[in-house]
Amino acid sequence: MMNLFLGILELVVCFSGVLVMDKLFGKYGLYTWMALAVIFANIQVAKQVDIAGISTALGNVMFASTYLATDILNEKYGDKSSKNAVKIAAGALIAYIVFAQFSLAFIPNSFDAVDGSMKTLFAMSVRITTASGLMFILANWCDVIIYQKLKLKTGGKYMWFRNNLSTIICNCLENFAFAILAFAGTYPVVYCLTVSVAGSLIEMLIALCDTPFLYLAKALNKKSGILLEKGSDDKAEENAEVIA
Repeated sequence: MMNLFLGILELVVCFSGVLVMDKLFGKYGLYTWMALAVIFANIQVAKQVDIAGISTALGNVMFASTYLATDILNEKYGDKSSKNAVKIAAGALIAYIVFAQFSLAFIPNSFDAVDGSMKTLFAMSVRITTASGLMFILANWCDVIIYQKLKLKTGGKYMWFRNNLSTIICNCLENFAFAILAFAGTYPVVYCLTVSVAGSLIEMLIALCDTPFLYLAKALNKKSGILLEKGSDDKAEENAEVIA
């Protein structure tokens, strides 16, 4: 029960955090969230837990928050901003992987007390890390494209529909593709499929939960970026986006 409670609490705090970053810093806050979320999710995913009788890895909520961030960007700032966010997150993930390995490469001195823990935390299978990073980028990129196409097809109506359909499709494809790329040949195919189905069910539920937060973000459209300094750079950027 404790893990279920913590999971619900994390979901509320995480999705609320996306809205706070948008409110305080606008699209730049959402870019920052994307970068932080992909790093923290890749750290959390190393921990295995049982939630409501289902065995899973942490990181599902944090990964799901990136879909909420790109959907908000798409809805409020356009699909180009969403694509930029995915590119920034990909860069952050690569930086995390590179500098995590640098941290492990340094030889600790006699006063060090954390090297062993860092080796455990930052230990990365090349195959699993590559599969995770690749599917994160592809899934989020596809989410942006599907969301935008659905938005155009529906004339901007039914935001709940495009939000849930794009996120659920990409989440499920990500789960199955990751399990095959990362574990096929190491674990039985049946096990890979079982993990994929369990993960997909959890993430489908999480995807449904992010819809109210998307509507709230849209309602706060005129109050975004309240801590940003306004200047000529912002006007130049706005003009460039109009021309594009």
